[in-house]
Amino acid sequence: MVLGYFGWRAAAVDNRPVINGPLPKAVVYRSLTCGCCANFVSYLKSKGFEVETKLVETAERLKLGVPNSLGSCHTTQIGGYTVEGHVPVEAFAKLLNEKPAVAGIGMAGMPSGSPGMPGLKNEDFVISSFQEDGSTQEYMRL
Repeated sequence: MVLGYFGWRAAAVDNRPVINGPLPKAVVYRSLTCGCCANFVSYLKSKGFEVETKLVETAERLKLGVPNSLGSCHTTQIGGYTVEGHVPVEAFAKLLNEKPAVAGIGMAGMPSGSPGMPGLKNEDFVISSFQEDGSTQEYMRL
């Protein structure tokens, strides 16, 4: 397993995402009173991400161009992209490795069993990509 500057991770060995190149810092915008947001930050840190948390009073997603249809309780900026909601690191890895021409990705709501949320996963996690004009399309399912 190679660590350090290159940020490569062996998913089978330590359950971290496989991301080519340096692992970028994640900036998570969240409310001070949101417990699941704090859990999501802990989840990202457990997967090897350096995370900076910015506490905000209003929905930061509106300022970062996230469509209302993908709204959740926290917004992450990473590697030049915006990621909305309780998105699993597998989707972060795909986004950062493939570098698609999108503004970001998101998963609407707060699905049971998603990163940072209690409960068991009881449905596919549908992650959508979005453009600056607010248009969306399915990006992946987990």
